[in-house]
Amino acid sequence: MRVAKRESMSEPMLQAVALRFRALAEPARLRILQQLLEGERSVSELCESTGLTQANTSKHLATLRAAGLLERRKQGTAVYHAIGDPLVPKICDLMCKHTTDRARAHARDLGRR
Repeated sequence: MRVAKRESMSEPMLQAVALRFRALAEPARLRILQQLLEGERSVSELCESTGLTQANTSKHLATLRAAGLLERRKQGTAVYHAIGDPLVPKICDLMCKHTTDRARAHARDLGRR
């Protein structure tokens, strides 16, 4: 199977991609994204569903927004967040499926020993 050759990315593009991967490389932020994949949530709803403090949740939300993964809106005194990039659900689905498949393959290999 032949893979199409990709153009090299510029340094600023590589930095932008790295920023997005760093934002996804934290279990607490993945918990937040998991909740947001079900729909828009307020900060207080996210705190309740993830078990994170308000300060910690806000810090993680800011990181996800800075990476361009979320959008936010204010309604009265509440702030609501939602997935802001249509690739986020696809990336999450792809990685979850791949990780599950690898775990199953590993379990099968252990069963053969």
